[in-house]
Amino acid sequence: MPERKPIESWLTDMDGVLIHEGVPIPGADAFLKKLRESGKPFLVLTNNSIYTPRDLHARLARMGLDVPIENIWTSALATAKFLDDQRPCGSAYVIGEAGLTTALHDIGYILTDHEPDYVVLGETRTYSFEAMTKAVRLINAGARFICTNPDETGPSTEGPLPATGAVAALITKATGRKPYFAGKPNPLMMRTGLNTLGAHSETSAMIGDRMDTDVLAGIEAGMQTFLVLTGLTRPEQVEAFPYRPSKVVDSIADLVDRV
Repeated sequence: MPERKPIESWLTDMDGVLIHEGVPIPGADAFLKKLRESGKPFLVLTNNSIYTPRDLHARLARMGLDVPIENIWTSALATAKFLDDQRPCGSAYVIGEAGLTTALHDIGYILTDHEPDYVVLGETRTYSFEAMTKAVRLINAGARFICTNPDETGPSTEGPLPATGAVAALITKATGRKPYFAGKPNPLMMRTGLNTLGAHSETSAMIGDRMDTDVLAGIEAGMQTFLVLTGLTRPEQVEAFPYRPSKVVDSIADLVDRV
């Protein structure tokens, strides 16, 4: 295989790579500090659409991790960028939290339940039967179905929670319409992130803890990929996938010297 070009920009997942259940993973602070000092472009990515970049900046700061607002890229922002490209100044019925509604407001979208162009499903801890019923009826009436991400479960201190992908499956079953997922593993999220940085995939790397989202999205976007073993994917599971990351490391601490 031809030798890869030096890494000039970095994308990294957040949960399972930098933090775990609200606690920084050892090495995360040193890695982020090295990135800031190097001047290399970087983004911290998350499929979670609940929070705005400002919210996430504050949450990470409370954990002792300094990530500037402009260096945070969420599935909500990727979804908004996609919709802005597809149908500027459109309308949407949204199931989600401030991270998603703010991103859509910022691109000039009207949030409405009256003949919306799209039904947009994002993450929330308060999925309601009423909202899902309305989404089903709007999709049946012709609204296009968009989801921020396909994650079927999300983490919590009490255990896994149903997430966007699980609710999307319910709506699909009721409508016969599958959504377009804007977040990982869709390489769209990576490419829009790289465009935000002004970076090129040939000289960029993606760090993640999941083979089925982070690594897959990085590979499909043409980037080098690093799998850390501090999250969901276990070492024995790597061989089960038909693709491989560029390198498997124990944790983000092993990548500090690569910056």
